[in-house]
Amino acid sequence: MTPDDIVVTPTGVRFRGRQLPCTWGRGGITDTKREGDGATPRGIHGIVGMLYRPDRIARPTDWAVPIRPGDLWSDDPRDPDYNLMVRAPTPFSHETLRRPDPLYDLVILTDWNWPRAVKGRGSAIFLHRWRRPGYPTEGCVAFRPRDLLWLARRITYETRLIVR
Repeated sequence: MTPDDIVVTPTGVRFRGRQLPCTWGRGGITDTKREGDGATPRGIHGIVGMLYRPDRIARPTDWAVPIRPGDLWSDDPRDPDYNLMVRAPTPFSHETLRRPDPLYDLVILTDWNWPRAVKGRGSAIFLHRWRRPGYPTEGCVAFRPRDLLWLARRITYETRLIVR
């Protein structure tokens, strides 16, 4: 482990000497992640990208990519583009990235089951803002908005998310 690793602990995330509150999947932490189980996969996950809503927040880093109208994330194992960003319209199940609520105003992408996804192993393990303190996610790791922005401004492609 390095100081630049984001380490999920029972009391929150440890990063660069700080402890930040967070939530994770309603299904707990698992070694056997499956699509729709609501669990956060245990392991060491790389950071592979960052998305943001340019109509709501300023670009957090020079490598963040804007979320455009019609940007989706495929969560359908039948989709040839399973666990990838896709564009509307699509006949497959997906998550809308440009949401009416602020949940995905800033999204940090991990390499869980990416770039060559195993069908059904789970998709879209993101770092994003939480709905409220203590409210679980569908498998992602979620933070207070100010903590997520603080993280986003300090991570690099060498940063890893470590879920124990």
